[in-house]
Amino acid sequence: MNKTKYVFAQLISFLDDNKFRHVVDKYAGNRYVKHFTCWNQLLTLMFGQLSNRESLRDLIIAVEAHRQKCYHLGLGRHVTRSNLAKANTNRDYHIFEEYAYYLVSEARRKRATEIFKLDGNVYAFDSTTISLCLDVFWWAKFRKHKGGIKIHTLYDLETQVPAFFHITTASVHDSKTMKEIPVETGAYYIFDRAYNNFKELYRLHRMESFFVVRAKTNLQYRCVKWKRRLPEGILTDAEIILTIYGSQKGYPEHLRLVRFFDEEQDREFMFLTNAMELTARQVAELYKNRWQIELFFKWLKQHHKIKKFWGTTENAVRIQIYDAICAYCFLTSTIFLLFFPYI
Repeated sequence: MNKTKYVFAQLISFLDDNKFRHVVDKYAGNRYVKHFTCWNQLLTLMFGQLSNRESLRDLIIAVEAHRQKCYHLGLGRHVTRSNLAKANTNRDYHIFEEYAYYLVSEARRKRATEIFKLDGNVYAFDSTTISLCLDVFWWAKFRKHKGGIKIHTLYDLETQVPAFFHITTASVHDSKTMKEIPVETGAYYIFDRAYNNFKELYRLHRMESFFVVRAKTNLQYRCVKWKRRLPEGILTDAEIILTIYGSQKGYPEHLRLVRFFDEEQDREFMFLTNAMELTARQVAELYKNRWQIELFFKWLKQHHKIKKFWGTTENAVRIQIYDAICAYCFLTSTIFLLFFPYI
């Protein structure tokens, strides 16, 4: 008789089931449920994520192959295709969203580091688009004959854990979601060119936060002050004011313009920031580290299988995305805890 725990059972022992139970009770997720509870659903979905299942049928086949072990794995004895499909369709996705945020906070606490040596946290904000078939995912209308969703993510560059996520249809422009960002005083926010929304950037400035955004090539401005002695690779370091009426109305104060030439890529970059105390090289380095969020999106799509969904309703899609984020934060915090148990 095997008296040792299975690897999956050992992993999920790090999960806080008490916290999940409180979240389930808050949304009455187990009301009228006899066998297949929300906890069983969470573990089954995480089993599918960690074992790289391609579809709902593939997941159930994998579970059926371990039918005698399901109880010891924590999945329960009532994992069927119909039970899982009904649970993904009918159960409130806010249960998994709230638990995902709990795992995010735990992962960030365990992986807290100071890479940039700045007073505040450093975040990158961007989105990734997942194309969907409009005939199947009718609620995710993007274009006339195309569907899709966007996962807007605020990524903590120091802990390498997403701090905030917002799911919309792909038709929502990236800059429109900047108002959803939870702003921290003294934090640094890094954006790509799609986020040249000066009204929202000024909101960050008024809340005493800092930003670095890549400027568009057609930016209209006037220099009011500039530095003459520049370090290698820095082409311009100046204070500017915006000259277009709409832009000036959105951001009426001075901005800092930094033009940087990257020898590795043989390209020139132009940044806007309100961080006047940073060096021009630091501004360029902050934007360069923005690429970590693209690696996170790549990991999420390739290793957690969110390009192919196990349900067609909006609720099922959201549950699978939040479960993928749970699996990511759970893995990062668990692996960190296993290698650094005394930190």
